[in-house]
Amino acid sequence: MFIYQKKLQYPVKIANPNPALAKIILSQYGGPNGELGASMRYLSQRYAMPDDMVKGVLTDIGTEEL
Repeated sequence: MFIYQKKLQYPVKIANPNPALAKIILSQYGGPNGELGASMRYLSQRYAMPDDMVKGVLTDIGTEEL
């Protein structure tokens, strides 16, 4: 059994918003070369692999990127 508590490990206080930095951070997650794109490439490539060990490695890498 576990309890889900939605709180940050360290408190964050934003004094001045920075839209340019926010755009860069979002592009790293959802852009064409971001984490989500890399994860989808790894997870889709695993279906073409004949070796089970390679499938496992690609699955591990893809879930780590997520």
